[in-house]
Amino acid sequence: MNKKVENIGGYLLIVVGALLASFSVICILIPNDAIDYGTAGIAIIISKLTGFHLSLTVILVFLPFWVAGYIILGRQFAIKSILGMVVYTVGLEVFERVPFELDTEHFLAVAFGGAILGLGLSLILTFGGCIDGSEIFASIIVNLISEKTGKNFRMTYILLVFNVGVYIAVFVLINRNAALLSLLVYVVATSIINNITDHFDAVKQVTIITKDPEEIIKEIKHDLNKTCTIMDSYGVIAGENKTLICYISYFELQKMKEIISRNKGTFSTVSTIDEILR
Repeated sequence: MNKKVENIGGYLLIVVGALLASFSVICILIPNDAIDYGTAGIAIIISKLTGFHLSLTVILVFLPFWVAGYIILGRQFAIKSILGMVVYTVGLEVFERVPFELDTEHFLAVAFGGAILGLGLSLILTFGGCIDGSEIFASIIVNLISEKTGKNFRMTYILLVFNVGVYIAVFVLINRNAALLSLLVYVVATSIINNITDHFDAVKQVTIITKDPEEIIKEIKHDLNKTCTIMDSYGVIAGENKTLICYISYFELQKMKEIISRNKGTFSTVSTIDEILR
């Protein structure tokens, strides 16, 4: 029962986050000559240049990334992401019809809009969803690099390169002021996201203490294509245990939580890793 309530609460907060993000984009950022970042930013550029419907453009740009996320990151992630995207696009439609004007300087309005956007995206990411294809793209690239090299990388640099490309496009195709204000949106929004989600773009270390590690190890290998470090450990009350250590990306956390929840009698922690040396 508690798990069901927790899941419903997570879906509701994804809805709230998507509405906050769409409100920020339509009512604050675009009227003040700024745009969102990532694939939403690409969609806004296309919409501005072609006059094509914004919400439909957002969906069309996001859809290929969502399909890739479904294949690689799993069904649960895909459900939460499509929920967030549907609510986000509906919000774009609704807020376009809402008379709202933030009567202040562009700089302050964009900083405030970036903060609201960051809060909305943080709620979506915290509860296992995503409405920006650049984050899915970065996660997939990190997974591919890890599979090829056996090394764990942060998504930071991939996201940075992706969004530098977006802002160069804004600078060339729209104007210089829009590019600079949009860069401010990125700085403010990502600062809030990193603080609320504890650096979602970083590698996560999952530590699992259990008496029966075989099934967990098998599921981690099957569902996440990851391996574990296994150590003998001893609890004062529980006695002899096994401690498993596994390194994953933020978007793989949902799958890991599902694996842990299926295997009762475990004690697990998640921590953020700034750097892995080899």
